[in-house]
Amino acid sequence: MRCPQCGCQDDKVVDSRAVQDGRATRRRRQCEGCGRRFTTFEQIEESTPIIVKKDGRRESWERQKLIAGLQRACEKRPVPTAAIESFADRLEQRIVESGTPEVAAREVGEAVMGFLREADAIAYLRFASVYKSFSDLGEFLDEIEGIRSQEPT
Repeated sequence: MRCPQCGCQDDKVVDSRAVQDGRATRRRRQCEGCGRRFTTFEQIEESTPIIVKKDGRRESWERQKLIAGLQRACEKRPVPTAAIESFADRLEQRIVESGTPEVAAREVGEAVMGFLREADAIAYLRFASVYKSFSDLGEFLDEIEGIRSQEPT
């Protein structure tokens, strides 16, 4: 591993620990040349599936894109970042473990809507209004009524 400070390739591992439920290893290293400490992560390279969009386009799976969409829906809402990260981890793991080379964007969207419905109704509505492409206020009101009918009384 090359030191980010001096570029030296000689280093020693000071500490190692498992992260992401044992799917990755975090290593603290110390450069033998300049003494600077830095962190590296090691994980199994998994082949990520291709996401097939409604219009037939294909894109590679991007975890950051999923998290950005969730954060946008949850902006200024009481949904912890840790909950978003945890959901993204679980969804990514489920997709990778399915072993299928292609996944319909609809499946990802439905999983996201399920998470948001449980996490926060307003965040769910924000996401659903874009995901379902509401064309008028009536569709939006129908979705609100659907949420209200599922609330405990």
